[in-house]
Amino acid sequence: MNRYLTELIGTFFLVITIGLVSGSLAPLAIGGVLMAMIYAGGHISGAHYNPAVTLAAFLRGRCPKADVLPYVVAQVAGAALAALAVSLLKDDSLFSSAPNINIGRAFLAEFLFTFALVYVILNVESSRDTVGNSHYGLAIGVIVIGGAYAVGNISGAAFNPAVAIGAAMMKSFAWNNLWVYFLANFGAAAAAAAAFKMLNPDDK
Repeated sequence: MNRYLTELIGTFFLVITIGLVSGSLAPLAIGGVLMAMIYAGGHISGAHYNPAVTLAAFLRGRCPKADVLPYVVAQVAGAALAALAVSLLKDDSLFSSAPNINIGRAFLAEFLFTFALVYVILNVESSRDTVGNSHYGLAIGVIVIGGAYAVGNISGAAFNPAVAIGAAMMKSFAWNNLWVYFLANFGAAAAAAAAFKMLNPDDK
């Protein structure tokens, strides 16, 4: 239960930050909070805070099958609670409306940078060659910052199905576009897990 509560808390603070910050420095705040939450919860749950990361960890062999669904439920619950908190903290007039995205470009942007995120996570947090390193949270936070600046104006830079759900609840994403994020994020996670296993064949 401690692992699941940790996932809920970490995802909550990631999504509430996304909902409350705005402007050109928003990616720095989001990446910084994610980094801090990874350091806070990594020793308890692995600090996934992202159903796509949980899928990749399972495929890589670092997340038991029995934990996959509870992790995802905790992450989505954290995102939903964060969206509710944002609605209480922020005037409705300050909410941005869901943008009209180009489906093809948004899918490609989400796939590429979710792949980059998960690829980084698997290599810095789960590789036997980086066991005990103290920089993994920084690496993960930085790749999120870079991705948000690179494709935020194309896809909204979710890289995370729980974030996409939270964003839809906060009216930043259109509900009928969520399939783009789910398909791109989970597909990229599976591809990143396959790439990790191919490049690290002896790391079982």
